[in-house]
Parts: sequence; structure tokens; C-alpha cells
Amino acid sequence: MTILIDQPHFGVEVQEKKVPIDEKELSLDGGFLVPQTNSFGHTFRDYDAEGERQEGVENFYRINHINQTYDFVKKMREEYGKLNRVEMSIWECCELLNDVVDESDPDLDEPQIEHLLQTAEAIRKDYPDEDWLHLTGLIHDLGKVLNLPSFGGLPQWAVVGDTFPVGCAFDESIVHHKYFKENPDYSNPAFNTEYGVYSEGCGLDNVMMSWGHDDYMYLVANENKTTLPSAALFIIRYHSFHALHKSEAYKNLMNEEDVENLKWLQIFSKYDLYSKSKVRIDVEKVKPYYLSLIEKYFPAKLKW
Repeated sequence: MTILIDQPHFGVEVQEKKVPIDEKELSLDGGFLVPQTNSFGHTFRDYDAEGERQEGVENFYRINHINQTYDFVKKMREEYGKLNRVEMSIWECCELLNDVVDESDPDLDEPQIEHLLQTAEAIRKDYPDEDWLHLTGLIHDLGKVLNLPSFGGLPQWAVVGDTFPVGCAFDESIVHHKYFKENPDYSNPAFNTEYGVYSEGCGLDNVMMSWGHDDYMYLVANENKTTLPSAALFIIRYHSFHALHKSEAYKNLMNEEDVENLKWLQIFSKYDLYSKSKVRIDVEKVKPYYLSLIEKYFPAKLKW
């Protein structure tokens, strides 16, 4: 099935639309209906379902898990943390994503800007007063521009996919965990214990995550002095950290602020994962609203 996303009418009181709950759907908080199947007719995030994307997705994770080492992540953060690639606005970056399709995603093969708008509009409908969360939905995947030639043309395994800490043991809840056995850090005693180079309650800000679009967009937003709340930055950096917000792995590394922000990430996650559909969003209709939010929370031009 697909999800039909109604446009909210801001400034006008709208009577709540009662939507009948189909026995094949599950109603979650906020009124969002989660479909049982994705665009290909499979269960969402089923990495073992036989289908046209299954083989490619598994091969993606094999390469990802072998190459995402502590030293690799440190090198990428140092290089891309310089933010010396280009200067452009948030909306200009959104438009660049028309050329990106996420090879790690078993649920959708549409250009990424479609996913951004589907996520943002679904959140906007259920949480009309949390404008920061609408904007977070729009921008959370902008770091996928790393895949484009002008940003170094990084391979997809260094841009997308589930993220996880490096510098400590790889938790078994991480998708396709078996491939970590070929990662050099897997057998390195400095990195393969429960805490590795970290300590209990050190805070996720002090943890190096596998490199990709999440961490890159976090660096971009933070270094460009966004006024988004810390929960938004938490969502941006950890929205692909499914081992944490789905399996509760690595919670021993969290501090009190992380615990509070995780609540917002868990709300955000269902919109990120389950709003994917073949329904098209009228970009020109919603663009003025999102431009106003960008102006509120970001400078006109950002360093990338």
C-alpha cells in the first residue's frame, strides 16, 4: 500500500480527520499509520527477503563492514570536517539529491529528495507545532551528497547504510554482523572489547561513528552554527544508528542528554523508515514553508 499525506493548513483550525485502521496496519503515537509492506511488497527493513534489491543490499553491507575501521573514520572526519568543498544553501543541497539513490535501502529506490519530503510532510501532519522536527525531516539525509563527484564521489559504503560505533566491539544486532569478521578492528584488542577506547556513560558525542552521511551532515549543521535544538542534531547524527534505537545496543555509552534526545529520535525513526512510498509530493506547494524554516534555523549559505 501507499501512504497518502494530506497537507496541513497552517493558521486555520482543521478538524481532525478520522482514519479507519486497517487490520494490516498498526497505529502509533501521533496518528501515523505504519504499513506492513514497503514499495516492493516486502516487510520494511527485511534484509533477507528475496527480491530485486536483496543481493545488492547484502553486498553493500559486506563491503561496508570490512572497510569501516576506526582509522578510516578518523581520516574522513578530519578531511570532511574542513568544510571546504562548496558554499550553498540548504535548499540547493536538497535539489542536488535528485541525483542520488540509496543502494543500502531495501525499501525504496526513488531519488532521495522524494524521501526527504515524504518524511518531513508526514511529521508536519502529526506534529504541527514542532517546526524544528519538520526541518530535521527535510535535512536529515542531506549528507548523501558525499556520493556526488563534487564532494569526492565517495562510494556508497562510505555514505549510506546503518551506522555503528567504531573503536569498540561490533554489536551482534548490527545488520549482517557476520561480515565484521573481515574488518581489521574485529581482532584488534584495542578496539574489540565492550568499551574499547571509550568508557561507560562517556556520551555519544565522544564516540566515533562509522563514516557516512549522518556524521557529515551533523558536522555541517554544527559548524555552520545552526540554531536547531540538540535533539535535532542528535537525530541527524544517529538516525541510521538502528542498533541503538531499535535494539538498545550501546546504551551503556550514553549520558543523560543522550537519553532525553533518544526519545525524539525514536519518534522520528518511524517517519524516516515508514513514510517511504511511491506517493509524490508537490514540491512547489511545500517549498515556501520549508524555505521559511531554513531561514529561521540556518544561515543563507553554508560551508560544506
